[in-house]
Amino acid sequence: MRKIDSYAHILPKAYFDRMATIAKDKGAIKRWLTIPVLYDLDARLRMMEGFPGYQQILTLSNPPIEMIAGPEDSPELARLANDEMTKIRDAHPDKFPAFVASLPMNNVPAALAEMDRAITELGARGIQVFTNVNGRPLDDPEFWPLFEAASEKHDVPVWMHPARGAGMADYSSETKSKFEIWWTFGWPYETSAAMARMVFSRFFDRLPDLKVITHHMGAMIPYFDGRVGPGLDQFGSRTSDEDYEGLLASMPHRPIDYFKRFYVDTALAGGKSGIRCGLDFFDARQVLFATDCPFDPEGGPMFLRTIPQAIDELNLPQEVQDGIYFGNALRLLKMKCC
Repeated sequence: MRKIDSYAHILPKAYFDRMATIAKDKGAIKRWLTIPVLYDLDARLRMMEGFPGYQQILTLSNPPIEMIAGPEDSPELARLANDEMTKIRDAHPDKFPAFVASLPMNNVPAALAEMDRAITELGARGIQVFTNVNGRPLDDPEFWPLFEAASEKHDVPVWMHPARGAGMADYSSETKSKFEIWWTFGWPYETSAAMARMVFSRFFDRLPDLKVITHHMGAMIPYFDGRVGPGLDQFGSRTSDEDYEGLLASMPHRPIDYFKRFYVDTALAGGKSGIRCGLDFFDARQVLFATDCPFDPEGGPMFLRTIPQAIDELNLPQEVQDGIYFGNALRLLKMKCC
């Protein structure tokens, strides 16, 4: 069966080399140096040969461009990333039918220009953002033109990836997150918080055609359907210094209905229960197959095996399974079926 991996990560070699030279914190890229499939295209192609019918939508891997380079240098780095992903797509369209544009989010005018170039000239099928921009939330008014352009000017989806490091402590008495809690539980929280900010900042009311693909099956939202449902129907009752009750009354729909507007992927490290939970919450037409390749214990192939196994064991109707594996991505990205 055809499988389109809608959230596969890559660091093209030219970009990877440039990133390594300018990264201030060499420790931040430690793990990337040990995963050849991430930056060695030949290694990636060899791995993919073992999975007939498997294709990848390329997205640039962590760390965010704006974390690596200042606003003067980030536009050049984004251009390099997008140019290199274009070359890979053009050289191997059977393996990589599309890529997602990366933007220099710490330079909004340059990000808007690069979005235009990447989509109209290079053929990018969407843009990728992270859940915060060096600590600034995505509903900061400065970033609004980027979502407006993606939705209304280009009509492309926005891929949203969590960004949170060990420097975000779990307790106010500490200076860092211990035991990699910042990743295991911090990333789902980070994604859920960004989704909530979009909901209550009225992104979907102001941009009714906005399509946001959230990584890791919508993070915490499906599991906490009661809290975002009946819980947030009481929005504002716990707050005295801001008129959240007035905000709730002004919203045309319940908060939970806005959360259901997000698209999600199956990149849950092979966990079947999480995928089932996500499918119980989100419309199956909004669920995309993804593996998080190559971030698994084997450096690439493990999640290509275990995530399809988890999906197949759910015994979904064939049309639902086909949609998850490839149909939903084809429709969302406006790609040909063959």
